[in-house]
Amino acid sequence: MENFDVAIIGAGPGGYVAAIHAAKSGLKVALVERDKVGGACYNTGCIPSKIMLEHSKLVQEIRRGTNWGVTVPTIDIDFSKLMRRKDAVVEELLNNIESFIESAQITFYRGEASVSAEKKVTVGDEHFEAKHVILATGSHPFVPPFKGLETSTYYTTDTFFDLKELPKQLTIIGGGVIAIEMAFALAPMGTEVTVLNYSKDILQTEEPDARPIIKERMKQLGINLVTNFAFEEFKGNVIQTSIGNFEFENLLFATGRRPNSEIAEALDLKMDGRLIRTTTDYETSIPGIYAIGDLVGGFQLAHTASAEGMHVIDTILGKNLPSLNQQQIPRCVYTHPEIATFGMLEHEAPADAIVTKMNLPTNPKALLEGNTQGFMKFVASPEGDIYGACVVGDGATEMINAMLAVKVMGGSVKDLARMVFPHPTVSEHIGDAARAVFGKAIHQ
Repeated sequence: MENFDVAIIGAGPGGYVAAIHAAKSGLKVALVERDKVGGACYNTGCIPSKIMLEHSKLVQEIRRGTNWGVTVPTIDIDFSKLMRRKDAVVEELLNNIESFIESAQITFYRGEASVSAEKKVTVGDEHFEAKHVILATGSHPFVPPFKGLETSTYYTTDTFFDLKELPKQLTIIGGGVIAIEMAFALAPMGTEVTVLNYSKDILQTEEPDARPIIKERMKQLGINLVTNFAFEEFKGNVIQTSIGNFEFENLLFATGRRPNSEIAEALDLKMDGRLIRTTTDYETSIPGIYAIGDLVGGFQLAHTASAEGMHVIDTILGKNLPSLNQQQIPRCVYTHPEIATFGMLEHEAPADAIVTKMNLPTNPKALLEGNTQGFMKFVASPEGDIYGACVVGDGATEMINAMLAVKVMGGSVKDLARMVFPHPTVSEHIGDAARAVFGKAIHQ
């Protein structure tokens, strides 16, 4: 029976990154995947959804040009061609991952894995042992057990990205990141989109000041947002609610995800609800078996899973690094405009925190680009320590990294206030927002 230093179950963003990091650190690695490499992120999640959002953004840019004076007679959308492009981009990325795995000399097994408490792994007819095992099996879409749902046909994110034709109408159940992003992906293409969210507001895990901006943009795109009601029953293509009935042609559930915990259950690992209980180094109740990504607590994001996977490998190597700091993990929403956040939100900060907010219309680059919906926001201590930050605007998911880098390196808003940003750029607003903490903003 072959022996490995580490066996990793699941080749998504947590598993394949951990495997390559381990192999390049000198460990002998086995990696197991029952489906495609890249996991949900690359195949049915972040990557295909962001490709569709890029297509949508292009359509919006063309329309903006028309308003400026660059007239385009018609916008003809070949949706099947766009989806073929999506497939080609995904395939290229998956091929890249497989080549990275191969070049790192990782032993790759395809199939369903079972794991024993003694860290013996079985994949089909093959058996091997490992000193350490990392569970990185990801999650699957959750569909609430609504009354009558068996009478309706619907999509989840596992099936939605197989669309070949642009839907004329789409009803989305949910109000979180995935639901709102998919509304933004389809509405500008001409799809009539209705979002049904039973709670009082959308994007409730995100910056509160961003929500009115996103809702206003949804209204401009013709998205019908319905909130604050109760679902009663599904009858074929009709959804009965406490505020009336809603008919649909196509239905997408974007109502969260649940961990793929079959291996954890078979091992009888200790759990915290649906999630695997771990130490701060992601070790489970069985020594030498670790769990990362959507199987554990914290932010269920691809980049979080990757960071957790590398942390586990560094722990195995005896590096004794600090635990992953959740306050230093960026959270992104790829709507138009984008939302990017890290650290504390305003209502989570100490009472003496200083909150500054610089709206984008005062920024020359944002104004000349026509991207004025948004702001930059700092939550800081009176001394300038960065508790959190948020950027709402075009390119926010890139600009947030400058602010986060300063926090990670132990800097403060004073360092950002002293930094010389190029002009004209939207990012120079970061420096002004930092100066605003001390009442010295130039453009406010």
